Amino acid sequence: MPIPTTRERRFIRRDKRDEVPSRVLEITRVTRVAAGGKHMTFRVTVAVGDQKGKVGVGIGKGLDVAQAIEKATRAAKKNMIVVPIVDGTIPHQVKVKFGPSELLLKPQRQGRGLVAGGVVRVICELAGIKDISAKFLSSTNNKMNNAKVTMEALQMLRIKNKVTQQYATPPAETQA
Repeated sequence: MPIPTTRERRFIRRDKRDEVPSRVLEITRVTRVAAGGKHMTFRVTVAVGDQKGKVGVGIGKGLDVAQAIEKATRAAKKNMIVVPIVDGTIPHQVKVKFGPSELLLKPQRQGRGLVAGGVVRVICELAGIKDISAKFLSSTNNKMNNAKVTMEALQMLRIKNKVTQQYATPPAETQA
């Protein structure tokens, strides 16, 4: 087998780093009217996750869809967060409002499955959450806002032991 050149090695390393699964959530055509006529661009919302507790959402804009997807994927990888998962579900219930979207996430017993639709389902699958119940309390259908509120809700999750350690005060020393 021939020895790979420096350029080939660079490509091999990049392929191993880009193994994070990603899903396109939305592709929107945006038209801006200027003095010379209409100017069309594409806005893409992408979710990436390793299915082991790390997930991210990114938004990219470009003159064609491929360019927008590439930008959105890069932004999603940059904005990845760690989601605390306890026995395949989230540690506690959380209710979040972000812009016009309002979301309720509830932990479920083991084996119940993903009881969520649309964007929340995709993001939870990419995060590796197996048992969860989700409900949008608002009537907005904007997938970008729904993705942002889902990420905000997942960011608010905390594990009880870590929170108590964070705010625990050391025991007062008694002076004799």
